[in-house]
Amino acid sequence: MTEPPKLTRNQDLVLGCLQKTGTPMSAYDILGQLKADGIKAPLQVYRALDKLVAAGLAHRLESLNAFVACAGDECHRRGLIAFAICETCGSVEEFADAVIRQRLDGWAEESGFHTHSATVELRGTCAGCTRPH
Repeated sequence: MTEPPKLTRNQDLVLGCLQKTGTPMSAYDILGQLKADGIKAPLQVYRALDKLVAAGLAHRLESLNAFVACAGDECHRRGLIAFAICETCGSVEEFADAVIRQRLDGWAEESGFHTHSATVELRGTCAGCTRPH
């Protein structure tokens, strides 16, 4: 088992903010939450986010230009990270699917494409928002 990386103060603050909210946040949302803690510049947030993403502790949601804390310890080892993003309430669920990973790996192999990472983002409406109230 790999030990978690040592985090700087800023990285710890940014990760804590992502974990506390549990919803996607832009770097500027994070900055707004952490100004009272001494983080004053966007560059401080972006540097922390870059390190957290590289360490597998956070993910960037490309379609939202936002970040979320990693929900699973094993996601980076699975080779495919997938997210279901609710366009109604903004919730994000992280999941893995071996069949999708196998199909993408098969396509890459047949095409001679060398994959470095794979992220799938599904956009739609979650079960909680589609249930009649």
